[in-house]
Amino acid sequence: MEQKFEKHYTRDEARALLPQIREWLAMLGDLRETLEKNDRKLGGQLASGQDLGGPLVNRSLRLVADMQDVLMEFQRRQIIIKDLVRGLIDFPAFVGDREVFLCWEKDEDDIEYWHDIDAGYAGRERL
Repeated sequence: MEQKFEKHYTRDEARALLPQIREWLAMLGDLRETLEKNDRKLGGQLASGQDLGGPLVNRSLRLVADMQDVLMEFQRRQIIIKDLVRGLIDFPAFVGDREVFLCWEKDEDDIEYWHDIDAGYAGRERL
């Protein structure tokens, strides 16, 4: 059976990353919130017919670049963000000889679930 991912995590390896992942998720949430506020300001300027540019546009570009930097940390490790708001994260792993995802949500204390790669959240099973 062909593997979909190059990197696979043991439960302990994924657990060890949780403090960093919590930090990254918090950063992404803050950046997203700031970007939304900035976009509302830009929208207001656009609606009133003002020229767009300058500090607000530059700030939006910087925020997007900062978000991309954090998202690259997940991508480099082949860790999948399924839902940014919920903090739903999947780690490629093996259960027996099956390639699966270890599934974790930011409000959970530990990694306690897994699901088939094609099953999604609804197919979560306890480890």
